[in-house]
Amino acid sequence: MRNFLMSLMVAGALIGANVGTALAQDASAPAAASAPASSDTAASSPASANTASASSAEAASAAEAASGASDAAPAAPTEPVMVDSSKISAGDTAWMLTSVALVLFMTIPGIALFYAGMVRKKNVLATVMQSFAICCLVTIIWTIVGYSLAFTPGGSFLGGFSRVFLHGMAYIKGDKATTLTVSHLAVTIPESVYFAFQLTFAIITPALITGAFADRMKFSAMLVFMGLWSLIVYSPIAHMVWEPTGWLASAGVLDFAGGTVVHINAGIAGLMCCLVLGKRTGYGREVMAPHNLVLSLIGASMLWVGWFGFNAGSAVAADGRAGFAMLTTQIATAFAAFGWMFAEWISKGKPSVLGIISGAVAGLVAVTPASGFVGVTGAIVIGIVAGVVCFWSATWLKHKFGYDDSLDAFGVHGVGGILGALLTGVFAVKDIGGFDGSVLVQAKGVLVTLVYSGVVSFVLLKIIDMVMGLRVTEEEEREGLDVTLHGEHVE
Repeated sequence: MRNFLMSLMVAGALIGANVGTALAQDASAPAAASAPASSDTAASSPASANTASASSAEAASAAEAASGASDAAPAAPTEPVMVDSSKISAGDTAWMLTSVALVLFMTIPGIALFYAGMVRKKNVLATVMQSFAICCLVTIIWTIVGYSLAFTPGGSFLGGFSRVFLHGMAYIKGDKATTLTVSHLAVTIPESVYFAFQLTFAIITPALITGAFADRMKFSAMLVFMGLWSLIVYSPIAHMVWEPTGWLASAGVLDFAGGTVVHINAGIAGLMCCLVLGKRTGYGREVMAPHNLVLSLIGASMLWVGWFGFNAGSAVAADGRAGFAMLTTQIATAFAAFGWMFAEWISKGKPSVLGIISGAVAGLVAVTPASGFVGVTGAIVIGIVAGVVCFWSATWLKHKFGYDDSLDAFGVHGVGGILGALLTGVFAVKDIGGFDGSVLVQAKGVLVTLVYSGVVSFVLLKIIDMVMGLRVTEEEEREGLDVTLHGEHVE
């Protein structure tokens, strides 16, 4: 583990140099940063990709109709703008409102129940409390500055401050006309809806991390870490990958719905939590079996249903691409669930409930970056590979290296996200997503996310540990976090 951390630090220095160069270029050429993005620049943002395609089609039609007219079609917006309400699609807006509810449902109560069923009974309330508190915390941070840093034009690494406290986001109902703002990444829906949709992603990402340190982190330290992590890690990664002017977006990294931004990001941060906090008291010597797998199965089922909003919603439109993303999501998830189940059946003699639901989540994770870019064949392969490899990572790998990833946050989300990102480069179909895949380009996105998120998460954890301490005492851990941290317990 020491060698692994040293490798991360060295790689971090190299990537830091590249980031510094990118920031210097942004500072010397501000006009270039605000120029309309090319189609390659918008590769990782389905909303902007769809917008670019639509704008190109409209421009071609206008040119034909004008037959030599001198006025060119207006360029697609490169920042949030005010539009007339007639420009808003009722169908797209209805689907995106539904997607917001579906993705929020994934965290509360989906992740909360999925994780709560896997911990010991004395830590159930502490576990669900983490997910609920993170939902509140990230909503506040996203409103104040997180959204602005992630989804407004700025530099290659970070957005600007034009939407601090959502300044400028508006809905104005006039006597003769109604106007409202739209994001340049989603021009057919109100910006308020796009804000809420991206908020649900910002909420679930830190909630996933909590599975790595279950049973042993202070609630106060968790709040501080997640608040800082949301600003310093999540917003920059989201900007680099999904904002057309972002560093990784400009490089052509494909991430349809968050394999890199959400899952690799959360997975490596979870691994850092495992390493810094250390193992649970009694780990490897005492029985730490899940106390209620019915809760976990219910939570996993909620995740599966909610994931349609996660993946199909990332089309940011009620269209054929959303439908195809829903199709590939369902297929990959089923194949992954059976992949894990049969791998476990062969190696351990029996298929388990925990195994099949973990496999399903692994499939959902792995297909996330690919869902809007691959066909049925790609979805099948991604599902099978994710189920088998994530089973291996959650069993053999963590025991081989000796880290205590309590609920396999890294084993499922980190490893599954890496697999999905790389396989997107293999199976991306240009006729579906508009872009050819490249494993090398995808690998760059994976490496940058692993190093940046890993190094910054490690540093944050160390600083918080020095200032206020990260871990509960051994006595508190043995008694259970429900009573010692929250003064409550489950009968």
